Amino acid sequence: MLSYDELTSPERAVWDAFPQGRRVDLRTGVPGDDRVAEGGRWGPGRTVRAAVIVALLLGSNAAQPGAVAGLRLAGARLTGRLDLAGAQVAHALWLEDCWFEESVDLLGASTRTLVITGSRVPGLEAYSAAVEGTLDLRRSVVTRLASSPFNQVGTALSLSDARVTGGLLLDGAEISAPGGWAVAAGGLVLEGGLTCRGGFVAQGEVRLPGAQLPGGLFMRGARLLSPGPTGVALALDNAVGSTLDFSGGFVANGTVRLRGARVSDNLTFEGAVLNGPRDGRGPSLVAPLMQAADVDLTLARPPSGTVDLRGAQVSSLHDGEHSWPDVVELDGFVYGSVKVDEAGERREALGRRGSVAHRVAWIRRSPGYSPQPYEQLASWYRKAGHDDDARRVLLARQRHRRRTLPRAARVWGHLLDATVGYGYRPWLAGVWLLALTSLGTLAFGTHSPVPVKQGEGAPFQPLVYTLDLLIPIGGLGQRTAWYWPDGGLQWLAYLLIAFGWVLTTAVVAGVTRVLQKN
Repeated sequence: MLSYDELTSPERAVWDAFPQGRRVDLRTGVPGDDRVAEGGRWGPGRTVRAAVIVALLLGSNAAQPGAVAGLRLAGARLTGRLDLAGAQVAHALWLEDCWFEESVDLLGASTRTLVITGSRVPGLEAYSAAVEGTLDLRRSVVTRLASSPFNQVGTALSLSDARVTGGLLLDGAEISAPGGWAVAAGGLVLEGGLTCRGGFVAQGEVRLPGAQLPGGLFMRGARLLSPGPTGVALALDNAVGSTLDFSGGFVANGTVRLRGARVSDNLTFEGAVLNGPRDGRGPSLVAPLMQAADVDLTLARPPSGTVDLRGAQVSSLHDGEHSWPDVVELDGFVYGSVKVDEAGERREALGRRGSVAHRVAWIRRSPGYSPQPYEQLASWYRKAGHDDDARRVLLARQRHRRRTLPRAARVWGHLLDATVGYGYRPWLAGVWLLALTSLGTLAFGTHSPVPVKQGEGAPFQPLVYTLDLLIPIGGLGQRTAWYWPDGGLQWLAYLLIAFGWVLTTAVVAGVTRVLQKN
């Protein structure tokens, strides 16, 4: 128990100001002398023991009637460990431009608003803490904890399973645990927003798996300079949030992971840079099974690693020329619409020249063959009333599938493609029929055949005879009534019969395939 007599002059100033919540400012006003990075050199006139702050927050100096007690301190050098583990703190704490000798421990604590801005803190442990108000670390530099019993690797800011009724403000902060976890906040519940703007920098992985972020996550312009031990820069697996904003120059030098995340409103990477791990072996964006309303992937430049959207579901996808890397995982990806920028406005990517070819090339960036991406794209075109474009996509699907088949099946596939476009271009059969009919009519019209039975049968008609050869079902009375003494013309007749059967089989097979699929 501290006594007033053993307090130093700056500690007495803090002690006396606490009951009325007055601010104590130990800064000199000289910029060179007030640099927090040099706070370890500040002398006794600016030094306050952390134990004094703990004693005040735990009720050593009662509040005065008619006043709201609180600890407000600026420009101090805090010695010792600020240990509030398990404490029930009924007063707010504001620390500005302070230098901490040791870490802050809020393990399992229950506190009011906690503000540590513009300060240098060697780690903050707040596992399972409850903050009734805002947790504000703006412009602070938080470095790796000496140890953390609940994290497997070195961590700077530990907020796993914590609950904050207000917001978590990290604007302009630098959280540093190179090769470790800059932020470990799995299971974090925030009733307000999480902001990491204004020059926020992280060294190490930012972990928010399973976090509840109804107020959104805002990382516009944030820089995640180095990943954690597994190459991940940002992990939001199974997180739930209203908005995820990674726009305006957001940089991630490591994988951004959104596996199973649910975003009720917007997910934006507009103007972002997704570099992926530095060794180039890991993905840039991993978002399988993600659900989001509107997704903006208009990046500043193409991602260096793969983008994985397998099983993801979005209402609207907005992409651009820099959205996709060489490899994109799209199997199971479902979207309601695709939009692009056109004349300064966001519009549906429909009716544009080369649109289908561009989208098919996008699908073929996915390794291997999967029918679902083609079917999804065709469904979007069909719902928008572009049935011709949908058929082009489904034709491209069959051509892609053909590459995976055995040689005999590939030959049959080429035949179906050439004759009826796998059933999606039935007019090709008419072209073939017209070409073969013209060939037969011209060839047979220059010679005279011999009747099978003299004086019987209809007069010879080259056009009708050719059609009778090409149509395998029924008969027009010409094919069985005449034959050719010229071997070449007789073989032409046999070939036309064969072509007729092949063409009919291809038409039936192609149309049946399409009808069954529909």
